[in-house]
Amino acid sequence: MGTPDRQGLLLLFPLLLLPPHGASAGSLHSPGLSECFQVNGADYRGHQNYTGPRGAGRPCLFWDQTQQHSYSSASDPQGRWGLGAHNFCRNPDGDVQPWCYVAETEEGIYWRYCDIPTCHMPGYLGCFVDSGAPPALSGPSGTSTKLTVQVCLRFCRTKGYQLAGVEAGYACFCGSESDLARGRPAPATDCDQICFGHPGQLCGGDGRLGIYEVSVGSCQGNWTAPQGVIYSPDFPDEYGPDRNCSWVLGQLGAVLELTFRLFELADSRDRLELRDASSGSLLRAFDGAHPPPPGPLHLRTAALLLTFRSDARGHAQGFALTYRGLRDTVEGRASPEDSAETPTGDADGANVSCSPKPGAAQASIGARVFSTVTAVSVLLLLLLSLLRLLRRRCGRWGRA
Repeated sequence: MGTPDRQGLLLLFPLLLLPPHGASAGSLHSPGLSECFQVNGADYRGHQNYTGPRGAGRPCLFWDQTQQHSYSSASDPQGRWGLGAHNFCRNPDGDVQPWCYVAETEEGIYWRYCDIPTCHMPGYLGCFVDSGAPPALSGPSGTSTKLTVQVCLRFCRTKGYQLAGVEAGYACFCGSESDLARGRPAPATDCDQICFGHPGQLCGGDGRLGIYEVSVGSCQGNWTAPQGVIYSPDFPDEYGPDRNCSWVLGQLGAVLELTFRLFELADSRDRLELRDASSGSLLRAFDGAHPPPPGPLHLRTAALLLTFRSDARGHAQGFALTYRGLRDTVEGRASPEDSAETPTGDADGANVSCSPKPGAAQASIGARVFSTVTAVSVLLLLLLSLLRLLRRRCGRWGRA
């Protein structure tokens, strides 16, 4: 399976690449949980099995019945690409977005991209029409034969803009939220041009802008939104050597919940540290040899400092983590020590067991202690009442 041929486009003017500087604000929007965190949806493991959203488009073939094509369940015995006895959209070859086979033979159209609304990289705001009069993003722009998503993000970030848009594989535009408010959305499959600088990334389409928040892949920032996403520096590009970055999550609640969606560091010398922002005390540390545990990580801290350092040889995909602030320890279900927890039951009551849950014995002991204390309190009150009665009687007898 291959990507459709794209015609080369004429360079209009050079794209100035400036190093990032200054702190980046948090996300403009609190993103919902996406089914994809990689820009090309290579991590998609959802159940879309038509080439269009909500059952529209052409039905996908089953991966275990496509032996005549290059990709099948037989070519993915370890399940690394997510292929198997199903017909769900996947991206096994690092293409620009998930796709599937739609025909048994390779005569004519035998595969299609899948338009999956829930598969988007958080911080990616969507595909928009760019008619050019006026431009969809009204800030500075440029072109580059080495354009990647992060190259455009960095360019707009240094120019002080909130949004960055990539178009036709080679063009970059900057803009603000006011531009987005008047923008015209386009189908996700319209933004299917390969970035000239990275074959696994999407850079819009012909007359179509793929628009991102510039906070994606920034090296520093202060996050105050109640929930959001933090990416490693330069994401979705690989992080580079000698990176020294920090982010602060401030005043979000009594407990902070972190969930790592991606984590790929080169080795033990590339390290991510989580510290209490007030005291500086180290709460957790992870590196290429010691990844974070699965499931949510609950930290009892009002403000968190994240620092990431890579050595002179550092080069890997990096990480993506979601965070949210919880009001109290009951909502966060955090133990007195920092803890990593995974859900133990279904919220809707399915699989409910009648056996005691963990902590039931402690709860029973607590109930017994409470009952004992209550009984003692009642006895003390009776004794005090009796003493007051005797005192009053003694007083009357003394005055008689």
